[in-house]
Amino acid sequence: MASGDRSDKVETGMVPEVANPGLARPPLVYLGAIALGLLLHFAWPVRLVPRAVSVPLGGTAVLVAVALFLYAVREFRIAGTPVPGNRPTTTIVRTGPYRCSRNPIYLSFSLLQLGVACWVNSLWLLVTLIPAMALMSFVVIPREEQYLETRFPSDYLPYKASVRRWL
Repeated sequence: MASGDRSDKVETGMVPEVANPGLARPPLVYLGAIALGLLLHFAWPVRLVPRAVSVPLGGTAVLVAVALFLYAVREFRIAGTPVPGNRPTTTIVRTGPYRCSRNPIYLSFSLLQLGVACWVNSLWLLVTLIPAMALMSFVVIPREEQYLETRFPSDYLPYKASVRRWL
C-alpha cells in the first residue's frame, strides 16, 4: 500500500462508501429462500397449518408485512436517505417503525415469507426462512451496523443501545 493510500484511509476514517456492497442483497436473500421453499414444496408438499386457517392467517401476515415495508420505506424517504444498502446512508432514521426495530424492512421481508408459507400452506417455506434470517443476522446486518457505527458514531451507537435489532 502506498503512503498516499494509507493517508486517504486515515483521513476518511476507513468509512466504506456503502453499507452493503456485497452479493448478499436482502431482497435477493429472501427471494432465494422463497424460491427454494416453493421448489421443495412442489417436489414434496408438507402442510404447515390446517387448510381452514392457512389463507386467512397467511393473507393477514402478508398484508401486515407489506404495510410495515411501506411504512419503513416512507420514513426513509421523509428523512431523505436512500433505502437500498448499496447507496450511501445520509442519516439515522429513528421515527415510525424504527422506534421499535432497527431493521423493520428486514422484519417485513421475514413476515412476508412467513405469510406466504402459511398462505401456500408449506412447511418448506418456513424451513427456508431460517437460513435466510441467519444470513441476515450473522452477515448482512452486522456489516451494515459496522458501517453505521463508523459513519455516524455519535448518532448510531446510542440508537443501537436503545432499540432492538429485530423486535
